[in-house]
Amino acid sequence: MTFFTRRDGALHVEDLPLTEIAARFGTPAYVYSRAALTAAFNAYKDALTGRDALVCYAVKANSNLAILNVFARLGAGFDIVSGGELARVIAAGGAPAKVVFSGVGKSADEMRAALTAGILCFNVESAAELDQLNTVAGELGKKAPISLRVNPNVDPKTHPYISTGLKSNKFGVAFEDARSLYRRAATLPNIEIHGLDCHIGSQLLDPAPAAEAAEKVLGLADELAADGIILSHLDFGGGMGIRYSDEHVPSATEYLAAILKLTAGRKEKLLFEPGRSLVGNAGLLLTKVEVLKPGSEKNFAIIDAAMNDLMRPALYDAFHDIVPVTERDATVHCWEIVGPVCESGDFLGHARNLAIDTGDLLAILSAGAYGMTMSSNYNTRPRAVEILVDGDTAHVIRQRESISALFALESTLP
Repeated sequence: MTFFTRRDGALHVEDLPLTEIAARFGTPAYVYSRAALTAAFNAYKDALTGRDALVCYAVKANSNLAILNVFARLGAGFDIVSGGELARVIAAGGAPAKVVFSGVGKSADEMRAALTAGILCFNVESAAELDQLNTVAGELGKKAPISLRVNPNVDPKTHPYISTGLKSNKFGVAFEDARSLYRRAATLPNIEIHGLDCHIGSQLLDPAPAAEAAEKVLGLADELAADGIILSHLDFGGGMGIRYSDEHVPSATEYLAAILKLTAGRKEKLLFEPGRSLVGNAGLLLTKVEVLKPGSEKNFAIIDAAMNDLMRPALYDAFHDIVPVTERDATVHCWEIVGPVCESGDFLGHARNLAIDTGDLLAILSAGAYGMTMSSNYNTRPRAVEILVDGDTAHVIRQRESISALFALESTLP
């Protein structure tokens, strides 16, 4: 994480020490680096040099308006999965004409909003959705641009909860049914076929499954062409992973190399939907040690961040590196890093060897993706402040919630 460096023993984000951020804005706090966001996006852009391609950032990974605006300014498209995410993209200055709408449960209202905004494409995930979209588009006097999201039944070799391309997953159209459904789509009066889409999972570290899926997609595209269905784009999804611990992570160029080789000379525009790889290592969760509680079997370091702030460890048993913000010359002990939430599953890290004391600041790394977007108010805990660092300047991009705001929409009985 080259944009998160130690200087004189203190951890900095770009040119700003985390100690200063904690003093000014408190903890817990999500802290992001604009330079890291930009570098991650440009890595894809460089890998796709000379190709007709569009990088559509997966909004679900981190949907803060400032982060969406950074990517919009860099020329990104956006992959959304709800009407709310579409509204965020538009509010952040993103172009609807660069938006693809994925997801298995799009409502009629969401379809209307996307058609009215003029999005690039709907990634349709079932025959029932196709029929509903045709009806909604007809009511508006429009034609809905579509791809079918096909399920290539390729094992992505990732955590089962973030695998999306197997027959047992809820996503996409069965590969063997796709050709006939495309033929049916071609007969619908308010549907316009634009592309073909697949997405096999998240936190992918091996390029081979993505290349295998791409090969199946290209074969289907050629079969569709034989049926007279000519596609304008091919969407290969996202899912490229990041380093959380000691994983070997290919660069964007290495990850995309096989797909770009397979598609060389083809006329279709190429779409990609990265999320985690653009934001994951551009952010961290800054937290403070509230209580040290040594025990006979385990030692607990209770911090002011919790599972409601960062759900991934409790949900997936996911690993995030945890480091002291300021290094301390003291005895190292093995600690369970836990939060104050009233659940035994409220942990951020198991068995971490750290030299820490009460009041110390800790940085939970690689927290830019699926951190704030998956956070909650469980135990009536206000969600964290979000800070975007640009050089030596800190921008508050989301205020810390107040307790009163948490029940402002509620009422007692008359």
